[in-house]
Amino acid sequence: MKAKFKRVIHLFLISILMISAITACSGGGSGKEESEGNEEAVSTEKKNEVEFTDISASIRGNTAPTQEQIDEVNNTLNDTYLGDVYDEVIPSDYSAYPFKEEVVLDVWMPANSNIPDMNNHAVQKQIEKLTGIKVNFITPPVGQEADAFTLMISSGELPDIIIEPGRYPGGLEAGVNDGAYIDLTDLMEKHAPNYTAWRNSHEMRRKTTVTDDGRLLGFYGIAPYSEWTWFGMLIKQEALDKTGMEVPNTIDEWYAFLKKCQEVGYKTPLNYGSSYGQIFTGIINGAYGVWDWTFQDENGKVQWGPAQPKAKEYLATMQKWNKEGLLNRDWATADFNQRMASAISDDTAVIMDSPDTMWSYWKEQNDIDFVGALNPILNEGDKSATTYKNFMRTGTEAAITTQADNVEAAMAWLDFNYSKKGWELINFGEYGTVHLVDDKGMPYFPENSYIYNDPDGQPVATTLWKYRMHSWPNIRDEHHANPLIVAKGSYSGDIRKYWTENMDTSMAMPPITFTKEEASREAELGNQLSTLRGEYFAKIIMGELPVDAYDQFLKEAQSMGLDEFLSLHQAALDRYNQR
Repeated sequence: MKAKFKRVIHLFLISILMISAITACSGGGSGKEESEGNEEAVSTEKKNEVEFTDISASIRGNTAPTQEQIDEVNNTLNDTYLGDVYDEVIPSDYSAYPFKEEVVLDVWMPANSNIPDMNNHAVQKQIEKLTGIKVNFITPPVGQEADAFTLMISSGELPDIIIEPGRYPGGLEAGVNDGAYIDLTDLMEKHAPNYTAWRNSHEMRRKTTVTDDGRLLGFYGIAPYSEWTWFGMLIKQEALDKTGMEVPNTIDEWYAFLKKCQEVGYKTPLNYGSSYGQIFTGIINGAYGVWDWTFQDENGKVQWGPAQPKAKEYLATMQKWNKEGLLNRDWATADFNQRMASAISDDTAVIMDSPDTMWSYWKEQNDIDFVGALNPILNEGDKSATTYKNFMRTGTEAAITTQADNVEAAMAWLDFNYSKKGWELINFGEYGTVHLVDDKGMPYFPENSYIYNDPDGQPVATTLWKYRMHSWPNIRDEHHANPLIVAKGSYSGDIRKYWTENMDTSMAMPPITFTKEEASREAELGNQLSTLRGEYFAKIIMGELPVDAYDQFLKEAQSMGLDEFLSLHQAALDRYNQR
């Protein structure tokens, strides 16, 4: 396998030049609610269960635990104090720990500016202690992740585990086919009982963690539920008060509201741009059915949002809004810091962003209250919609490389993340200083938690990484463990839940995958189409091109290979539906 991988390195060097980070949009629905394999997974869990003394009476609801109680929770695998808080029970198979032999795993992961040294991260040090498996994290400098990954792969010298293995050209599956990563299909049940039980406990988790041909290639971040929509329209409460208007719904109502905001002093009321969707956001354009990228029509056929019939109408609207100064002038170029500076100024009334982010920047730092609005609709009676849908796939993923010295140890280390103890520790951090456990067995952050009161004075945006892991290959409990949502007084989660429960996601695409041959061509076409769309749409909205220039855009997209691009996505969607 290693030799095969080294033979394909030169192909990697060629493909890296042409592969772009175009990924399939997530979304869609699910079929069966329970997996047929659930019964087998549960029986495996019971067979390997480790018995502990029940300490729930002394831990649940305890707001002032003793040091002895804190040590019992933090230094042992005893999880009896944790409740079964979801529809499906989180596994508790600890038969692999402490691991039977001394081992040190090398783990490559992208840098995170909030974690200066991953090797000294409190959560990971505790996992090392509980599993008996030592880990050496390899992290490139912030901003150099892409180059570092390319150099690592091209060198042919790989660590034991790679976090975010999908950086490989063509994705995780291409990495397995090329011999960089191990196909774990025949090893999962034996060496990853917790991951196996959890992914099989719900049909959606099963379906989104297996390939089209039934292989298991890595450990995915998978949640107990589909996480709430995270991005949308947010309005300063003071703007509603000053204008005396209600939260707008239709495009016409939004126009009237933004114009009124200008009249009362907001110079450029809509902060339109963002570093992750400067031109297309899927929020305003969605009212016209002109989605960001690919989506499913009412017949389950894949379509491309920028090529939809009402695209010219959308562009005409945005060109008008831009000409009248309703948008921030730097919407096409502003980075995150510039956007936040604009957002907190008296010029902005509305922003398209995450309520988690704005809870920090607007409410916590500047005492600016805000409300969430559903994605705009074109006509009264239309259903607000979004192509964002979380498929219980969340966080990130990990792969074990073909150069791993101890595959069983690597799997055991990753599998701990899907146990009940791993769920608690990774989501909620250390017991005592970071979290406590309520009377139902659910961990929570008390007001004096290090999350909210960091001894070093760090903000919550940093402590959510410092004392826990916000994105990881694990069972991620975003709704209970994201401190920006669950902070005392926070209504960020309420906004996200409101969006999720009141917007149609039937057109959303699930996490499809491409074959090796498809992936290269899809990335090539996707990169060209993305660039074309960006150039035309930006110039039209800015008034540098007339709206009728869209006709030429569509001709160029079709001559570029739009039909072929859609056929690749349709084939992948058809395979996904058959998993």
